[in-house]
Amino acid sequence: MAKPDLPYLIIDFDSTFTQVEGLDELADIALQGHPDRTKVVGDIRALTDSGMNGSISFSESLRRRLGLLSARREHLPLLVAQLKTKVSDSIVRNRDFFRQFPGRVYIVSSGFREFIEPVVADFGIPSEYVLANTFTYDEAGNISGFDASNVLSRDGGKIEQLRQLNLPGDVYVLGDGYTDYQIREAGLANRFYAFTENVTRDAVVARADEVVPSFDEFLYQNKLPMTLSYPKNRIRVLLLENIETTAEKLFREEGYQVEIVQGGLDEDELVARIEGVSILGIRSKTQVTQRVLDAANRLIAVGAFCIGTNQIDLVGCMKKGVAVFNAPFSNTRSVVELALSEIIALARRLPEKSEKMHQGEWDKSAKGAFEVRGKKLGIVGYGNIGTQLSVVAEALGMQVFYYDISEKLQLGNAHKFKTLHELLQQVDIVTLHVDGRPSNTNLIGAEEFAMMKPGAIFLNNSRGHVVDVPALAAALRSGHLGGAAVDVFPYEPKTNSEPFESELRGLPNVLLTPHIGGSTAEAQRNIAEFVPERIMQYVNSGNTQQSVNFPNIQLPDQQAHRLIHIHANVPGVLARINNVLANRHVNILGQYLKTNEHIGYVITDIDKQYEPEVIDELRHVEHTIKFRVLY
Repeated sequence: MAKPDLPYLIIDFDSTFTQVEGLDELADIALQGHPDRTKVVGDIRALTDSGMNGSISFSESLRRRLGLLSARREHLPLLVAQLKTKVSDSIVRNRDFFRQFPGRVYIVSSGFREFIEPVVADFGIPSEYVLANTFTYDEAGNISGFDASNVLSRDGGKIEQLRQLNLPGDVYVLGDGYTDYQIREAGLANRFYAFTENVTRDAVVARADEVVPSFDEFLYQNKLPMTLSYPKNRIRVLLLENIETTAEKLFREEGYQVEIVQGGLDEDELVARIEGVSILGIRSKTQVTQRVLDAANRLIAVGAFCIGTNQIDLVGCMKKGVAVFNAPFSNTRSVVELALSEIIALARRLPEKSEKMHQGEWDKSAKGAFEVRGKKLGIVGYGNIGTQLSVVAEALGMQVFYYDISEKLQLGNAHKFKTLHELLQQVDIVTLHVDGRPSNTNLIGAEEFAMMKPGAIFLNNSRGHVVDVPALAAALRSGHLGGAAVDVFPYEPKTNSEPFESELRGLPNVLLTPHIGGSTAEAQRNIAEFVPERIMQYVNSGNTQQSVNFPNIQLPDQQAHRLIHIHANVPGVLARINNVLANRHVNILGQYLKTNEHIGYVITDIDKQYEPEVIDELRHVEHTIKFRVLY
């Protein structure tokens, strides 16, 4: 692939090449143990900001900062080591870029050569392309000031430095400070890019030709070689339904744009918001339908921040090339604890006892109350939640029975019933932990309630539509059932301001909760970490491990171009992909294919040298659903 032309690129060091200001970090090191360290470091940082945004002159900012510094020569190696760990993420990601264009990149900084040179040398930028100030020292090795003869120590120093360089051809400046913009203002650069990955200075942003949140964005805009195929700051994330804030934090740290919407959206609302969104995060209320998918022009992944995925058209997502990830384990313990607390509360008839006490009625009676020890617990659905509930309930002395349509390894002394009806007839407490597949609709109705023992207790913490709610209400009113706890409903309010309506309201010994099975701080934090990590692995490396609708592949790291190809599962597609690569003499370093009944997922790692036409031809391979160059 031919190397594109690069204008001369002038890059600032502090808060651009690195995430921090060098003098601020030096102050932090030099003032260790100083009683006023926090105040002095704060004063230095304030002076840095004032000089960078143009509110005071640069020379005044530099002079006053060095006066507060109290640094010595031996502090500099410590500073260099620290700065090497604080190079801007997008600069690190594109390390190879600097070696590809020797002699075209200058570091022009009002910082100091002593700590800049060794940091940028790791990126192949030689010392003669570093233009910066130098320290002066007294006989004891204290930093006493700076070389005043260096033009970069003065106001307008970068302007004068660029005049002396007298670079032929186009010049682009990338920086975060006002002094960087002044190069463009003086007519010595064709374009100024305000770099905002680490800090945003409003006065600088307002004057920039372009604002770039990352080095990836700069390279992308100028069609220059980059590690990623697409800047992360262009990836839009839409998070709905009050997802725990850790998810937003993780996505923002990755460099994505994040939009938050409180509560769920109905289909029309989501259709209106989904255009341009790359990653959608939902919980259980929002429905991802075919109509939503038809409007989703950039969607690559959906995160279900919960266990269930019946609210998502999984096959529709698959055929659109959209990977779906959920959190199958993260809230298991929370749901188990809720179920266990409900069993005990209902066995002791606590809901009606508490209500009477609030009404001023003292009803001290053991009627209808019993211990759970020795009672028969019937678990319908022996998955992650059902198995853990089985273990905990057995530890309380309960006899555990279960029914599942799949063969599952029983834990402890749990006993499997062959049919659902057999379980319903013999246990004292029935708890549902099934998935939301359509065939489970009204799994438990009037016939099933009639089979249960008189006085039995019933729990549903799985999916609202799996229970015939009017039939449950009738069984409770008749006294056939001794109590019930329901956390999920066929229709649930989209927001906390919408009223809740149900036939179960007001019935005795009935616990109604607003779908809070996984609503604990621990569960929500775990989910908010787990789902973004899966999605970001998919976006960054192509890994689909634990996707609920894509073929699962765990990929190795590879220093090559990685091509992601999603296609309809029909014969011959892999051969066509390889024909394109062979005809263009592209060397394959690794290739991985996995299929399911609807799609094929091919990951191809190729040599970094290839013609641009290769990508266009791969996009147009017959039966392609989605294609992207990963890096």
